[in-house]
Amino acid sequence: MGQNLILNMNDHGFVVCAFNRTVSKVDDFLANEAKGTKVVGAQSLKEMVSKLKKPRRIILLVKAGQAVDDFIEKLVPLLDTGDIIIDGGNSEYRDTTRRCRDLKAKGILFVGSGVSGGEEGARYGPSLMPGGNKEAWPHIKTIFQGIAAKVGTGEPCCDWVGDEGAGHFVKMVHNGIEYGDMQLICEAYHLMKDVLGMAQDEMAQAFEDWNKTELDSFLIEITANILKFQDTDGKHLLPKIRDSAGQKGTGKWTAISALEYGVPVTLIGEAVFARCLSSLKDERIQASKKLKGPQKFQFDGDKKSFLEDIRKALYASKIISYAQGFMLLRQAATEFGWTLNYGGIALMWRGGCIIRSVFLGKIKDAFDRNPELQNLLLDGFFKSAVGNCQDSWRRAVSTGVQAGIPMPCFTTALSFYDGYRHEMLPASLIQAQRDYFGAHTYELLAKPGQFIHTNWTGHGGTVSSSSYNA
Repeated sequence: MGQNLILNMNDHGFVVCAFNRTVSKVDDFLANEAKGTKVVGAQSLKEMVSKLKKPRRIILLVKAGQAVDDFIEKLVPLLDTGDIIIDGGNSEYRDTTRRCRDLKAKGILFVGSGVSGGEEGARYGPSLMPGGNKEAWPHIKTIFQGIAAKVGTGEPCCDWVGDEGAGHFVKMVHNGIEYGDMQLICEAYHLMKDVLGMAQDEMAQAFEDWNKTELDSFLIEITANILKFQDTDGKHLLPKIRDSAGQKGTGKWTAISALEYGVPVTLIGEAVFARCLSSLKDERIQASKKLKGPQKFQFDGDKKSFLEDIRKALYASKIISYAQGFMLLRQAATEFGWTLNYGGIALMWRGGCIIRSVFLGKIKDAFDRNPELQNLLLDGFFKSAVGNCQDSWRRAVSTGVQAGIPMPCFTTALSFYDGYRHEMLPASLIQAQRDYFGAHTYELLAKPGQFIHTNWTGHGGTVSSSSYNA
């Protein structure tokens, strides 16, 4: 990632000095990948700092956590007021806020930037999400927007996100949405394979066809390629891969933040839990021998029609995932006083990153039409899109349930949609239960804002508990 970002910057006319704690890696890089470029190397941090123009701009690409703090501690004594440190790793946004404040007190400008697109994106144009001390932006804007992916008529997939930890928060939500997108695709694949009985190449062709529709995206494209890929023995590789998914934590951070700020980001949460369940491989092997599902299911409907149902279920669920992600961004902006440009964020994700898709252009359009849009589902385009998919969505989910196929993200997306569109939910019963056993009070529909306690049993008293919101 670091080497490719350096080569990308070199391609755009910026002179970069490279440093690594393992000095031999710098020497190898200069002798091979960077040979013939203007990239220079340094044998120590001190030498690297001495070679940089003021204000010095230093990008760290190290493992999130203590390693970032350790490098900052070594760098600060070598820097002058107004110099800039940029953390391009997947740091937790609260760490970025802390570092921003600590370094500001020392006269150093700190930027925490999300970087998405993997190694190829780093080399040829990533999505960049910088936030932190805004005084740094004029000094890095030309570099960042120069190396970023471009979409449309050349708009860079990079702009200033907001203060302190805003950039890394936006990247965290991006990664959470990525978890959701991947799980939704897996659930579509599972229905194709185990309900429709489709072969590998048949499924690959379906995903290729879907990539010419509203689902046009990087993840759909690579899914088709993965399904077609054959091992050295001429057999498809995918069925040989152990079905235990790893994770680095950013999806989990998104789910935790959603709980912390009271936002129902249910789909990303289920995507994280699906990976956790997949990791219980040995347990699942034992459970599969003891726990029974439905009687052997035989699909007897129209195969082509149900495949279209799956596609529409995937599209509708994807809309829900992004709607929930932007709900979390809006709540974080309120919590931290950030001014986030939601259309601009959609544009940053439109190219270069793992979740890049044509779909994101529609999100930008929605926020361009109404910057104060409360929820994507209330935009005319997305309301119509979900409405057009609804019957297929319900058929796909109900058929999958009857067949015993786990679909945590398809089902939670549909449940969220149904919950969000209901004027009345059964939460009134929860409030009554809470008041019954704990005197937690409730509000009447006719008197919102007035909290009432009822003596439900006749001997419970009239004193209510103190109220608070967790």
